Amino acid sequence: MLEPMTQPSDESPTWRRTLWTMVAVQFTMSVAFSIVQPVMPLFLPDLGVHSAAAVDLWAGVLQASTSFVAIFTGPFWGNLSDRYGRKIMVLRSTLGIALFTTLMGLSLSPWHMLALRAGMGALAGFSSASVVMVATQVPEKRLGYSLGWMSTGQLVGSLIGPLIGGAIADVFGSYRLPFFTAGAICTGAFFMTLLVPERFTPPAESSRKTGLIANLTALLRAGGLLPVIMVMMMGQFATQAVGPVVTLFVREMLGTRADIATLGGLAFAATGLAGVLAVPFLGKRGDTLGYRKVLMLSLAGAALFSFPQALPLGYTAFVIERFGLGLFVGGVLPAANALVGRLANPAQRGLVYGMTSSAYFLGNTLGPLMGGTVAATFGINYVFAVTATLLTVNLVWVYLKVPEIRD
Repeated sequence: MLEPMTQPSDESPTWRRTLWTMVAVQFTMSVAFSIVQPVMPLFLPDLGVHSAAAVDLWAGVLQASTSFVAIFTGPFWGNLSDRYGRKIMVLRSTLGIALFTTLMGLSLSPWHMLALRAGMGALAGFSSASVVMVATQVPEKRLGYSLGWMSTGQLVGSLIGPLIGGAIADVFGSYRLPFFTAGAICTGAFFMTLLVPERFTPPAESSRKTGLIANLTALLRAGGLLPVIMVMMMGQFATQAVGPVVTLFVREMLGTRADIATLGGLAFAATGLAGVLAVPFLGKRGDTLGYRKVLMLSLAGAALFSFPQALPLGYTAFVIERFGLGLFVGGVLPAANALVGRLANPAQRGLVYGMTSSAYFLGNTLGPLMGGTVAATFGINYVFAVTATLLTVNLVWVYLKVPEIRD
């Protein structure tokens, strides 16, 4: 086993500097990620994909490809972060994402885009690297609070990014320019990360010789972690299924119009805006009420607001439903991450969050594929019904299998 790290005191200013700098980096990267989300399906005809069914399927495949590759690289990068430091992993990830996102703007076919998104997945893992960096630097009793603010930074970026991407595409008449913009923003995040202080103690030489598979096996046998990892996978699967079809669903409701990318971005942003309001509150409540309770509340609320999105109630109602979803769904990830952080040895959090990253990316991979397939086969509205059902199943799983952490 790796030797545990000394926890910082609540009065220390260093952990606060690390937290708020990483919240800013998380925000910046989230803006970059989400800039391209509403324009990706609209960009496909420029790459030679024209039929509606083909656009649905390609949108799902492209969104899933990055996460699919990252499933296999997450534990590897996490294990390296335990050995050599977390900051270098964040730097590697931000720079790799900047490069591949910029190159996506030069794609000439969907296959070019697929190869680049797969390459980005091989070097990515930004979210898990940033989470483990914060989780190993803050006091234990501030874990839920800190990870809640990390999620808030992500959600604020998700709020702003789609609006920026949609506006750039509509104003300049180019679906390539958002990719170049996203690459430049990622480069900015790289330089911001250089300013982050890191308190890292390399493990003993005997711990370095322990293999990745042996470490993974020991952690899974420790108990408690596997159910939480499953929650993260299933929750991400359910919520990401709608990603490829939100803009297409808006176009289905409103018809083809000049501002469709902006309106699609607004539907994405409504969820992020609600999360900005709710996630800090939910994260702080996790430190007092318990992470399991907050996780169950988040899943129940997300399911409740997902079901009506399948009904033909119009664009305004759809945006309101997306807002209601955001009040709850944003609480799932910080509550689950806090549970993982409390269950794991601090010195092994890189590996553990690498495992959760793989589960997260597995959900990211299967969710969009399922969403695109269901949309192409049965209709877009069925995607929201399936998502709501999966969130409900996940709620039952948490109730039955996930333990509460008590001091």
